[in-house]
Amino acid sequence: NRVEVLVLDEADRMLDMGFIHDVRRIVSAVPKKRQTLFFSATLPHDIRTLAHDILSDPVRVEGTPTATTVDKVAQSVCFVGKGEKFTLLQKLLRDPAIGRALVFTRTKHGANKLAKQLNGVSVRADAIHGNKTKSERERALEDFARGRIRVLVATDIAARGIDVEGITHVFNYDLPNIADSYVHSIGRTARAGASGAAVSFC
Repeated sequence: NRVEVLVLDEADRMLDMGFIHDVRRIVSAVPKKRQTLFFSATLPHDIRTLAHDILSDPVRVEGTPTATTVDKVAQSVCFVGKGEKFTLLQKLLRDPAIGRALVFTRTKHGANKLAKQLNGVSVRADAIHGNKTKSERERALEDFARGRIRVLVATDIAARGIDVEGITHVFNYDLPNIADSYVHSIGRTARAGASGAAVSFC
């Protein structure tokens, strides 16, 4: 009852991850008289509806320019049939230059399946996505950061929270449909002046 400022960050991702009901519960519990700050990379219909419901007389500030990829990321694309993706990924991961790899899939089920397949061919991997508990996500990130696993398979939604040093390669196993998502995913490599590589399967 003493909240004066409510900040909702990554609002589009919160909705994607199914947190809309939690957000509405929080909004209904805080005082009506407050300042609300609402941040979102994209403004789809659901986000505009939520903004209309929780903001009063809002001022819209749009960041420019739109997100662009980092210069030090070497970007490439591999044209590959859906059934051949795993074979190709397995082959590419044999490269010793790949120290720590982040692999993006479109679905949670796809992330789990791919991590299991990789472990089945002796590539240490784990998956991270919205259906995992907070402790499971933290453990996977910790294992990845400490080098206990070489590959972290993630959904695009989980990408925002991944800030691990030394990611040499990002693989878009499933190419994202939204340009901003592509920029965010490949931005997990080539950080703090380092160089990196992003490979997209198409």
